Amino acid sequence: MVSRVRVWLNRTYAENVFFMDQLRRNPCGRAVEIHATHGDPDSPILAAADTAAMEPTGLSPAAYVEYALDQCARHAIDVFVPVLHQAALAEHREDFAAAGTALLAPPAAAVHTFQDKVVAYEAVRELGVPVPPWWRVRTADELIAAVDELEAAGHKACFKPASGAGGVGFRIITRTPFSLMHLSGFPSPYMPLDLVLQALRGADEPVDWLVMPLLGEPEVSVDCLTGPDGRVRMAVGRTKNGRRRGFTLDPRWTEPARVLAEGFGLHYLTNIQFRMLGDEPVLMDVNTRPAGGLHQLSQCGINAPWAAVRLALGEEPGELVPPFLGQDYAVVSGPRAVRPSSTPLHTDLDPDLSAPVPAPDAAAGAPSAEATRSAQATHLAQTSDSPLTV
Repeated sequence: MVSRVRVWLNRTYAENVFFMDQLRRNPCGRAVEIHATHGDPDSPILAAADTAAMEPTGLSPAAYVEYALDQCARHAIDVFVPVLHQAALAEHREDFAAAGTALLAPPAAAVHTFQDKVVAYEAVRELGVPVPPWWRVRTADELIAAVDELEAAGHKACFKPASGAGGVGFRIITRTPFSLMHLSGFPSPYMPLDLVLQALRGADEPVDWLVMPLLGEPEVSVDCLTGPDGRVRMAVGRTKNGRRRGFTLDPRWTEPARVLAEGFGLHYLTNIQFRMLGDEPVLMDVNTRPAGGLHQLSQCGINAPWAAVRLALGEEPGELVPPFLGQDYAVVSGPRAVRPSSTPLHTDLDPDLSAPVPAPDAAAGAPSAEATRSAQATHLAQTSDSPLTV
């Protein structure tokens, strides 16, 4: 009898409830139990897991590693999929292996490279993969110089934090003065240059921004699966052009992604994003974690999360080539269960919610003492300063 696989997802994006679904619906019919931790008691990740725990707040990366090793030992974790503190955890891969846990993450050196976009662009350019022009900006004068040069070349300027995840902090520079136009409709990413300069000059400390041209569509996110042996098993592009989404195996996108995955040892699941600079695809970003939209590859007949878990367990999933490319689609939101709301707490409760999470559709009625205790404990830890609380 094949034993079940125990997988842990630490603080991660809400969309990874679909990652969890795919693990359970794996084509091997293997039993999978999922442990989840988060800093937000209302994250659907906690409700979707078989067991769950609130993460402690205020831990340094080193202290978080100790916490993670304890979680792996206590819950007999076979495969750990880290997002929060990924680099620090990857530095202790051998410690997790000694505890019987495989870490589903790239080597620490690769994670560190792509945490800083400027360092990443410099390293990527050495491999011959095209990148957009960029300026590292910390002051108002440096911003003006970068914007002037970009606009002189016919580009619209934008900026984002040199270190950060997703689109947090992304803004587009405009010369249009602030007016009611900026206050009508939905909030816009466009920011008048004079207001940005005013904020910079009034700031207590310098910023650390990457200024670059606003890149054109389509945006193509290439989901890669790479083994510890450095060989890419999967490279499938997900295209985004306005609302329309689709899939591609066009080598203009997939080949540069393979070069990066192999060249930097981006083991397991990574996501490499490209956009257009004129007529040329250029690198936009590299995520050293599974993408939130990875589950969309199921429309191409691929279960990438399960293949990655098999690789982490030392099994060989083979090449993941889509048997077909799914039709174009749009992304819409939908409801997902969260844990039951709590009543006032006792502060001496153990924050470990390792008892099985009640099913979302359980019959209405008075909760059991165990369920009440678990629900109360979710409020023992508050959301940390990590952005991964969606």
